[in-house]
Order: sequence, then structure tokens, then C-alpha cells
Amino acid sequence: MLIFVDVIFPVFLIFLSGFILQKIFKLDIKPISTLAVYLLLPFLVFTIFYTTPMNLSFFYIAATSLIIMLLLIAVGIIACRLLHYSKSETNAFLLSTIFANSGNYGVPIILFAFGKQGVAYAMPLMVFHAILMGFVGIYIAANGKGSAKMALRTVLKQPMNYVILPALLLQMFHIHIPANFMQSIELVSNTSIPIIMIILGMQLANVSVNHMNWGRIGLATFIRLIISPAIAFLVCLLFPIDPLLRNVIIVMAAMPSAANTTLYAIQFNAQPQFVSSCTLITTVISALSLDLLLCWI
Repeated sequence: MLIFVDVIFPVFLIFLSGFILQKIFKLDIKPISTLAVYLLLPFLVFTIFYTTPMNLSFFYIAATSLIIMLLLIAVGIIACRLLHYSKSETNAFLLSTIFANSGNYGVPIILFAFGKQGVAYAMPLMVFHAILMGFVGIYIAANGKGSAKMALRTVLKQPMNYVILPALLLQMFHIHIPANFMQSIELVSNTSIPIIMIILGMQLANVSVNHMNWGRIGLATFIRLIISPAIAFLVCLLFPIDPLLRNVIIVMAAMPSAANTTLYAIQFNAQPQFVSSCTLITTVISALSLDLLLCWI
């Protein structure tokens, strides 16, 4: 109960604010999600890559994240084929199970659970997750609407993917952005996580419990909250990882379905009702599953 009150409940309060806002005003979420995807996230990614040193820990973060994602894709595809899901159903299922809510849920949880030292690992982990979602997640979401070629074109249109290299080059060559410009960048960047959290709460307010496919959502929830951290634990055994970094990777892998996948599902009409339903259920159940996991580690 103490972990829930100190770590998890403060994060849920922000989701709740978006939920209440949407219930009262019934706003159109699409323009707000477009703002987040095409403007706020690029500023956030640029800021993190410009300010976060690239060291050996970042290599471990990148390697484990990639392996975990590939294994989750394999698990998801096998499950979908065994259950004879259609292409669009498979894409929506993968969106709901592959990507963890490491940004607007994971980082606050890590901060409350492990302090600033844990956040030093969580931030680059969140960035690499954002890169994978920016490419693989958008590819999956857009591929549900057409050909792989069209999905690739959609990926290439995302501005978030074009700020990474400039940020890395500026950091590597120690090129300092003037303080007044950097302050403007950080002002926009700092708004991205709370706004995405509020968007998630707003989208959850539109979910109809009566139309949920509980069997499919239950399977997605099991993979997202149980199988994913189990895979992360096994993958971490392959690398000489610091115990704190290992715990951060495992906890981040145990996060509910990513809020960004809800944004992408809305943006590309990739069964947003199912994806947002999975986000809702995994978010609610994670209050218990994360509590147990944090007690265990």
C-alpha cells in the first residue's frame, strides 16, 4: 500500500485529470494527438539526445530494448496466428503488447521508486523506446491501412526521427546551443509528457467497456504485464548490467501499453478502440502488478 500511495497514485492523478476533462467537455482528441506527435515529441527527443551522454550503459539499454522488442514481436505474431487474427487485428494486438508506456508512466514511476539515479537510466531507455516506436510502431499502425511501402513513407514523414542525428552531432562535437534558444526548446519539451498523459486519460474516457473483447484484451494484458518483464529479466542475464540498471529495465518492461500507441492508433485508424481498451485495462491492472514487482525487486 505504501508503494502504491508514494509511487503509483501520483501518476494516476494526471491520467484522471484528462479523463475528467474529456467526460465534461467531450473534446476532439485527434488535433491534440497531432500536436503531440508532430511537435511536442520531436522537441522532447531532441532535448534528451542533446543532453544525455552516450556511454556503455546506453549500449546495454539499446541492446536489451531491441532484443526484448523482437522477442515480444515473435510472441505476438505466434499468438495471433494460432488464434487466426486478421492483418488489422494482428497490427492492433502488436501495438498493444510490444511497446511499454515508458515515458509518461515509466519515468515518473522510476523517479518515485529509485530516485534521480534511476531516472538517469530511465531517460535514455525512454528515448530508445521512443525511437523504436517512432519507426516500428508507426510502421505497424500504418501498415494496417495499406502496403508496407505506404507504411515506410509514413515513418519517414515523422519529424521525431529527424532530430536524433542533429542532437547527437551537437553533443559529440560539444556545440552549445545559446541559452535563450535552449530554454525555448526545453519549455516545449517539458510539456510533452504531461500532455501525452492527459491525452491518454482523455482517450480512456472514450472507451466503452460494453464493447471490449475481453478474451483478446486479457491475452494482450498477460503478455504486456507478465511476459514482457519476464523476458526483460532473462535478457538482462546476457549482459554485465549494473543491478540498478537491470531493475529499471525490468520495471520499464512491466509498464502498461504505451500511450504513444494510442496516439498512433488514432492517427492512422489502427483499431483505436481496441488499442485504447488495452491501454486502459493494462494501466488499471498495472497498479497491482507494478506494486508486486517493486516489492519483489
